Amino acid sequence: MDELRAALATQRSGLRPNDFPGCNLPTWIGRVPAIDDYVFAPELAAWQSRNNALIALGLQQGTLQQSLAQLVGRFGSARIGVVMGSSTSSIDRSEEAYRHLDEQGQLPAEFLQENVLNPHAPGLFVAQLLGLDGPNMTVNTACSSSAKVFATGARWLRAGIVDAVLVGGADTLCQSVLYGFHSLQLVSESQCRPFDGARDGINLGEAAGFALLVRGDDAQDIEHTGIQLSGYGESSDAHHMSHPHPEGEGARLAIEQALAQAGLAPAQIDYINLHGTASRANDHIEGNLVGAMFPASTLASSTKGWTGHTLGAAGILESIFALEALTSGLVPGTLNLAQVDPEIAITMSADNQTAKLTHVMSNSFGFGGNNACLIFSRAEVAA
Repeated sequence: MDELRAALATQRSGLRPNDFPGCNLPTWIGRVPAIDDYVFAPELAAWQSRNNALIALGLQQGTLQQSLAQLVGRFGSARIGVVMGSSTSSIDRSEEAYRHLDEQGQLPAEFLQENVLNPHAPGLFVAQLLGLDGPNMTVNTACSSSAKVFATGARWLRAGIVDAVLVGGADTLCQSVLYGFHSLQLVSESQCRPFDGARDGINLGEAAGFALLVRGDDAQDIEHTGIQLSGYGESSDAHHMSHPHPEGEGARLAIEQALAQAGLAPAQIDYINLHGTASRANDHIEGNLVGAMFPASTLASSTKGWTGHTLGAAGILESIFALEALTSGLVPGTLNLAQVDPEIAITMSADNQTAKLTHVMSNSFGFGGNNACLIFSRAEVAA
């Protein structure tokens, strides 16, 4: 978080010219170099993958594990749920496995990892690493995956299934992602420029992030942020496998649901972290939708110029950006923005701004029309 705050304050991007091993695409990526130095402990060797390495690194950040230990001590590990979001899970390990087939076309023993070559790998690995015994789910809905974890966690708490939930998301770069998006003609050779008239595609990145959720009543006796998940909305318009609905109907529905659950009017939202991938279609549709639904005074930006599009981790990562803005009052600009596309009716700036925020929103819209919208509020206001 300290590094994130410093990068935000100085508008220092984490994007770099593509140096992912084995990939020669001319583009920029958001790569986490520390993954390459991570060594799995012998008892965890069977869990080896790039994605799991990033999860382990993410869980070491800040005071997360201390806070989790406090919750386990209070409720017991069986009452702590885990909801992870991912898009690729550990496809990186699958790619490596196929590169090591033996002469008979069989996988070597070290790649026979049923809990890793598995869409549920992120949730399983978190439980293994932290010793958590409660309900466990991994959401795979493309780019909305780790936004939807908040909604699932909130429902589990409301239903009394658990007393606390560790929510998170992780996605790492791999050949399938880089060449797959290139085949869709969505990857830019330059640093991405969300909402700019000259934008020409996305940059891909990798990230992991986590948050702990408890019921409001249970938060009184433990250290917490003073921030509440006040609303969430989910929709699936299924318009097209990869192209968003041309009028953003599914996105609109998710936003309306979140506002209704929070009991807020659009004008009460102070800042929106937009999905804002820098693709021609996504920015045009989302920008005009948000411009029509919210007043011009609502601050809005895309933070993909710092990180690239982290796919299944985008929801949790950009929720953290929104939460940090709510806490600090530093509203990130839209990095690399020279001039908003004149065909997009939304107001935004490349420059950071400062403002006292009460309610913030984060949008995550995925392939297949999987949409999620989250609203976070200062708890004393939302209560």
